[in-house]
Amino acid sequence: MGQRANGEGSIFPYKNGYAGYVWVTTPDGQRKRKWAYGKTREETHEKWIKLHAEAKRGPVVTKSPTLGAYLDYWIREVVAPNLAPSTAATYEVFSRLYIGPALGTKRLDKLAVRDVQTWYNKLRVTCQCCAQGKDARRPEKKQKCCAVGVCCGQIASDRTVRDAWTILRAALNNAVREELITRNVAALMRVPKPRRRKIKPWSVDEARQFLESARTRRDPLYAAYVLILAVGLRRGEVLGLRWEDVDLDNAEMTIGWQLQRVSGQLHHRETKTEASDAVLPLVDLCVAALRERQAKQDAAREAAKDEWIEKGFVFTTRTGRPVEPRNFNRSFATAIKHAGARSIPVHATRKTCASLLVALDVHPRIAMQILRHSQIAVTMNIYSEVSSEATRTALKKLGEQLE
Repeated sequence: MGQRANGEGSIFPYKNGYAGYVWVTTPDGQRKRKWAYGKTREETHEKWIKLHAEAKRGPVVTKSPTLGAYLDYWIREVVAPNLAPSTAATYEVFSRLYIGPALGTKRLDKLAVRDVQTWYNKLRVTCQCCAQGKDARRPEKKQKCCAVGVCCGQIASDRTVRDAWTILRAALNNAVREELITRNVAALMRVPKPRRRKIKPWSVDEARQFLESARTRRDPLYAAYVLILAVGLRRGEVLGLRWEDVDLDNAEMTIGWQLQRVSGQLHHRETKTEASDAVLPLVDLCVAALRERQAKQDAAREAAKDEWIEKGFVFTTRTGRPVEPRNFNRSFATAIKHAGARSIPVHATRKTCASLLVALDVHPRIAMQILRHSQIAVTMNIYSEVSSEATRTALKKLGEQLE
């Protein structure tokens, strides 16, 4: 039994079975032994042959980290230095709450398609209040569901489950690039793509109703509402706008910065992509609203005196500090209630922008620049939908009142 077959020089009896090793080159260029174990000589020989083939294809990892340890490394060393802070924070949350608890202890090189499929299927039906201990973290007197034996059935949405899988796939893709594993088992799965919930944007009449109400109430963020509706700016772009980026005399502004709160810190950083950067022309309604905003800020600066903190932002609190993104959402929701308009989230206002530009008689070429369309034909398709004359007249009056 102790006789070794030809060519098996590194296979030998070991404990309750057999062991074998192959000299391999690791990803960092070192020569090390890679071991294979089995209960029988035949089983060990098969694994040994596979190791030989793997060593011939390229570098081989001799010690693999757990998936949890690798996710921590990936987010810290790869994601955080290269992607937006909000993206890194999202990846960290998904890794900690959805991926790590079920798969974190698995060795990276032992992770199989079946493991990922089982995790994915279970995630779709697991109550996250139970899994994350949300109710259990509340004071005992305030516990009302899972901690007291009444599961609330807080199932993750299809979008959340797919996002968790997408992040796992991205991490394993990076592990393949770093030659820690030879294939991405998450990418081998077939995952259904959930349908996006479509939100109906405001009509021109609804947008006019909202703006007229905010203007009448002298809402301090009225000019911001004008910009997100008439120019299609995102929330972060509006709150990150500085006066040095605005040229009211030439009726244009430069978009290149955004304001975000990530992991408890407020970040004033460049926009996510180069496509988001642009010099946008301002329609008369925007110019008038910004001039009014400038006058109000000058008055607020005078009233605050020594308490004023100059940051250069267009939209600030009464003491010059930047407006919190969440506070902006709350103010927008409150303004909708005052206007009696249909409730929509802030990000849905961009879809209303095109209709407003048509109603304001903005030239198609200028609208194309504002909407950032690559072809004029796309803009003209929007202009084929002619809005009512009454709406045009009302919007023009609103602009005249501001002027």
